Amino acid sequence: MTNVNKVVVRIAAERIMKGGLNPKTELVYVIDDITNPDYRLAVENYILNATEGI
Repeated sequence: MTNVNKVVVRIAAERIMKGGLNPKTELVYVIDDITNPDYRLAVENYILNATEGI
């Protein structure tokens, strides 16, 4: 895995978890919007760690 910016990961994950908008598309941000595999994995891991009961 390459270096990912933890702040970017947190912001993306929080937007996805809260149903926020993707700034590029103005649609609800979903995990499929993340095309970089390293960032996608980091966001998935962040969401799993931040979700209770998993």
